[in-house]
Amino acid sequence: MTEAPGRITLWAIEAFLAAAEEGTVQGAARRLDASASAISQQISALEQALGAVLLDRGQRPFQLTVAGQTFRRHARAIVNELAAARAAIGLGGLSGLASFRLGLIEDFEAELTPRLLSDLGQEWPHCRFLLETGPSHRLHEGIAARTLDLIVAADVGLGSDSLEVHRVLEEPFVAVLPKGRGVRSFDPGLPLILYTSRHYMGRQIADALAHQSARPAHRFELDSYASIMAMVAGGGGWTILTPLAVLHAERFRDRIEIEPLPFGLSRQIALIARRDVLAGMPAEIAGRLRLLLRDMIVAPVLAEHPWMKDALRVLPG
Repeated sequence: MTEAPGRITLWAIEAFLAAAEEGTVQGAARRLDASASAISQQISALEQALGAVLLDRGQRPFQLTVAGQTFRRHARAIVNELAAARAAIGLGGLSGLASFRLGLIEDFEAELTPRLLSDLGQEWPHCRFLLETGPSHRLHEGIAARTLDLIVAADVGLGSDSLEVHRVLEEPFVAVLPKGRGVRSFDPGLPLILYTSRHYMGRQIADALAHQSARPAHRFELDSYASIMAMVAGGGGWTILTPLAVLHAERFRDRIEIEPLPFGLSRQIALIARRDVLAGMPAEIAGRLRLLLRDMIVAPVLAEHPWMKDALRVLPG
C-alpha cells in the first residue's frame, strides 16, 4: 500500500531514527528487520512530507542535517509517547501488553532468567516476550537505541535524565582458585586468567589490578565464564570474578574454591528503563527481581560463604 503524499507515518519515523543512530540504511534495516529498500523509501517519503533533507547520505556513517537534528528530538518524543501509551493500556488490566523487549545480563541465564520470565508471563499472559542476553555494554547500547524496553545489567555509572535506574544487587569480586589452592598473599603460584577487558567487568578488574603494588602476572584473557572456570577447575590458573559469574558455570563448582581478594572491589546490578515510558512497570519488575535474587542468589551463596555477608546484598528499592 502506497502512503498518500505528505502523510507522516510512525513507520517512517522509526526508519529515520534507526538510520540516524545506525549510520547506514543497512544497519537500520537489520535493526528493524526490514529490507534496505523499504527503509530508504520510508526516509525519502518522510523528507518529502517535511519538505526538508534529514540525512546527509554523502557521508558514512550518515550525518544529520540541521533539519534532521531538529526533527530527531521530536521523533524521539513521538516514539516514547507511543511506548508510554502502549504500556498504560497494557497496565490498565495487567494483561493487555502486546510485546515486551527485555535484555538480561548473561550472568542470570542459568536459573534466574527462566524464573523471572515465568513470573512475568503469568502476570501478563497475552504479552509476547522478546529476550536478549549478553554483556552489560551491549544491553546498554540496546536501551539507548530503543531496541530494548528494559534491561538488567551492571550499573556502569552513566547517569542520564532520560533513564530510570533501579539498583537491585551489589556483589563483590572474589578470587576463584582450583580446589585446595590458597591465595597466599595474593600469589597462588598459578597464572592469572583475566576476564576480557573488552567488557565493562573486565575493565573494572584491570583498573583495580593496575593500582596494586603487587600485580599478579597473567597469560590468558578470555571472554567466556565457562572457559575461564574450566581452566581454573583443571588447575590451569586462577581468576577474579563475581559470585554471579561463578554460579553461571555451576558444573565446575566442586573443583574450585572461592576466597576474598586482598583489596575491595564490587559492582552493582541495576534494572534500567527509559524514564516516563513504562509507567510503574520497571519498579514492579525490580521488586520481583529483588525477591528472586534474595532467594536464588544471595541466600545460598551466603550459606556457603558467610564471609561475604557485608559485600553480597540485595539493594533496597
